[in-house]
Amino acid sequence: MKISFSLAILILCCSSCQWLGNQPSFGDDYITYKISKGNHEIDDNSTPLFTAGQLKFQAIFDSTCIYQTTDAGNQYDINKLLGFSDCNSQHHENSARFGWNWRDNALNIFAYIYVAGQRQEKQLGTLALGKMGSFSLSTLNNTYIFTFNGEQTIMPRHCSGGLGISYKLLPYFGGDEVAPHDIKIKIRNIE
Repeated sequence: MKISFSLAILILCCSSCQWLGNQPSFGDDYITYKISKGNHEIDDNSTPLFTAGQLKFQAIFDSTCIYQTTDAGNQYDINKLLGFSDCNSQHHENSARFGWNWRDNALNIFAYIYVAGQRQEKQLGTLALGKMGSFSLSTLNNTYIFTFNGEQTIMPRHCSGGLGISYKLLPYFGGDEVAPHDIKIKIRNIE
């Protein structure tokens, strides 16, 4: 019995439909960043150059982001999410990034900046565990524009113009204390 090539492909596709349905979705382009217990930094903490004019991403925090610090005062420390260095300098001199902490039974989101070596932060809101949050960070002259779930917040910037030589800042736990257990955050870059 002779089977045409087209029919053979159709049979192969239909017979593999069940198999394909059990495969992971390739549409999930989130990257899971893991900070292992006892560490500040993610397991692969490279510092890639940052050349984009804007940082846009979505993030999902799960129950691993619930924690209790050893020193109760450290519960107010801000962990870092994503951002970039600025003004041709190190990030403790000039930078902008989103931060977060678990406090008062809520995941709090912050704008977290260094301007000429002086740290400033501002709470932007809260995000429910398991829910996707939208984040955008850009520069405009001598300001940073933080956008969290559609709400804009303007923060001061030391320099104006382009970023200069800049590097991307990746997730980091602390403050003073290290991660009390493995912490995982899913992030999807946009554009």
